[in-house]
Amino acid sequence: MTSSMAAPDAATARVRMDEALMEEALAQGCPVARAARAGGCPMGDLAARTSGFDPFGEDYQLDPAEALRFSREQAPVFYAPKLGYWVVSRYEDIKAVFRDNITFSPSVALEKIMPVSDEAIAVLKRYDYAMNRTLVNEDEPQHTERRRALMSHFEPEALAHHEAMVRRLTREYVDRFIARGEADLVEEMLWELPLTVALHFLGVPEEDMDRLRDFSVAHTVNTWGRPTREEQVAVAEGVGQFWAYAGKVLERMRANPDADGWMPYAIRRQKDLPDVVTDSYLHSMMMAIIVAAHETTAHASANMFRRLLENRHLWEEICADPSLIPNAVEECLRHSGSVVAWRRITTAPTEIGGVEVPEGARLLVVTASANHDPAHFENPDDIDLYRHNTADHLTFGYGSHQCMGKNLARMEMRIFLEEFTRRLPHMKLAKQEFTFLANTSFRGPEHLLVTWDPALNPEARDEAALEPRAEFPVGAPNVKDLARTLRLADRREIARGIVALRLEDPHGRPLPEWSAGAHVDLLFEDFENSYSLCGDPSDRSCLEVAVLREDEGRGGSVAIHERLFAGDTVRVRGPKTHFRLDEGAPRYVLIAGGIGITPILAMADRLKRLGKPYELHYAGRSRATMAFLDRIGADHGEALRLYPGDEGGRLDLAALREAVAVSPAGVYACGPERLLAALDVIAEGWPEGTLKVEHFHAGSAAPDPERDRPFEVDLADSGFSVTVPSDRTLLQALREAGIDVPSDCEEGLCGTCEVAVMSGEVDHRDKVLSKAEREEGKRMMACCSRATGRIGLAL
Repeated sequence: MTSSMAAPDAATARVRMDEALMEEALAQGCPVARAARAGGCPMGDLAARTSGFDPFGEDYQLDPAEALRFSREQAPVFYAPKLGYWVVSRYEDIKAVFRDNITFSPSVALEKIMPVSDEAIAVLKRYDYAMNRTLVNEDEPQHTERRRALMSHFEPEALAHHEAMVRRLTREYVDRFIARGEADLVEEMLWELPLTVALHFLGVPEEDMDRLRDFSVAHTVNTWGRPTREEQVAVAEGVGQFWAYAGKVLERMRANPDADGWMPYAIRRQKDLPDVVTDSYLHSMMMAIIVAAHETTAHASANMFRRLLENRHLWEEICADPSLIPNAVEECLRHSGSVVAWRRITTAPTEIGGVEVPEGARLLVVTASANHDPAHFENPDDIDLYRHNTADHLTFGYGSHQCMGKNLARMEMRIFLEEFTRRLPHMKLAKQEFTFLANTSFRGPEHLLVTWDPALNPEARDEAALEPRAEFPVGAPNVKDLARTLRLADRREIARGIVALRLEDPHGRPLPEWSAGAHVDLLFEDFENSYSLCGDPSDRSCLEVAVLREDEGRGGSVAIHERLFAGDTVRVRGPKTHFRLDEGAPRYVLIAGGIGITPILAMADRLKRLGKPYELHYAGRSRATMAFLDRIGADHGEALRLYPGDEGGRLDLAALREAVAVSPAGVYACGPERLLAALDVIAEGWPEGTLKVEHFHAGSAAPDPERDRPFEVDLADSGFSVTVPSDRTLLQALREAGIDVPSDCEEGLCGTCEVAVMSGEVDHRDKVLSKAEREEGKRMMACCSRATGRIGLAL
């Protein structure tokens, strides 16, 4: 009888708790809660998931990105009453939050998730704990002033001289266990080594290593964890000792301010800028950077080795080709980065992704979720060593608060991976269950057990295996150096002067899926050309393109037609999607001219599969020169309108303009410049963004020193200026100054290198922005456009 009475009571309690969470979500204005209540459903499935979201739950702790898949798909911004935070999960929304550090203040970035007990506060007071603002959680203008004052040691040129030290330490650690055949990489290397590097970088003596490890864990749990009241006292003890230790080391360093390292440099800067680099600030940064430079790299490295060894074919591919290492590191940072979430607080009522958020709202921006957003990354749950935009990940943050130590972390992880793939290519994961330190924001396994057969160690047979096979420039990976080798499985002529190519992996491995509008860069002989994909996106056995022979072109298409045959190999970059289909329009008008049918055909296939209304307009010189006519007729006959030029066919642009004005549609076009220029004219009466086009070619993006003039660029977020010489692009000048700007085509076609303009006049030379966007002057493409005078950028 007792048990039968208890069950209803427990169920009632759960219902009451759910109702309380719903009321809290409603009070905060959560759109999911409002929708559930408006529908008469007190707790629908989605509302239950949002109101019940708990970052300390098992799902989030094991895989934050997977735990928020429902949010990316259905509720990208929602209020989580259990946490008291708004959760933001999609890439563009999180990037927008990072970009605006005024509306979205970082001041709560180090705020303790759990209220601190009185007993823990008493412990911290005993140590005179007075952690102040640091670069992570500081508002403007102090943040930019201090970042500008202390940035120089983090620039690529300054970091380069640390490489020999990192490589020496890595070799020494591997030497300790390489003959043993087994190791816990976290316990025996990946925790201590980044800490040692961090101490070298800071100029801190290498003593009390074990104590520093305990201090760092305590700091993480204290800030991002959920310790019990009893655990809080122990954590506070560790944090207090860490604070006291940092203060003692700082005092010793003051006695030798001319020593190497970032802290002695900061001490020297304090003499010049006492109001900017204060005593309190130095003490706080001393403690914060030990954690930031050490723990994040340790976790990221452990995640990297775990993921690559779990996907054995990726590990073996890197072992065979060390040039893949920079992008492999970056892709692991995207897929399984160590920093999974940051926090912000709104300083005014605002909108995030169309959702109204009140002033004072605390935000948990889950970068791990953003890094798995399919709207920005193709096949985001796969690890793709050849992913062209992997450096777009938000693991390092974005904007003014982007991690200063990102390039030091990249350097360490690249050296770790190069050392292990060279010396222990036969290393494997041991059977184990992975455990993680419970917290909202940092993720890495506490142990990583690996095994290998020492008799198979390459260096036992050849001392050359001890010598590094590759060195990499400091900074983000260069996607221009990255291409997979594919074999031409089939070639057939599909129209006069057009051949269709079917490309497959030589080893039979699956190729990435792709979205309608995607393309690849095909590298053959000394030529490089981009071709839209036109096969079946779900068929991972091959990639299909069609190539028009252009005798007046740059020579690539002629080389393909004359010298590329079945069985030959080519190098391919991509797939990439810059011409993306928005699937939310009420109807669609697809327009293709000539070989421009390739991306348009893929879009028509997708729309048909979705059951969306569309019409397909296809113009060409003659039926004989128009590719895929038979397939298009069979698959899209009812939607198809053909315009063969030799039969008098001509697209009625005036009628198209009126039709779209009366019945709005998404208009997508690809074809010759004259067609796209004509469409641009008629689109002036349509709503902004109605017309989306893909160009075949852009003009040369290279600067002309005889015509172009140098100009000055003020970087608002970084706090310094850059000169762009007459013979360099803005993109090149920014990278040389250590500013990461993603890019792809570098011809002004794709929009990847877009930067925000705050002041000045732009000389636009791209094929991306519309006329209205150019006139607005708020954006420019760094790879090709220039300024007519001094210009200010939000970088």
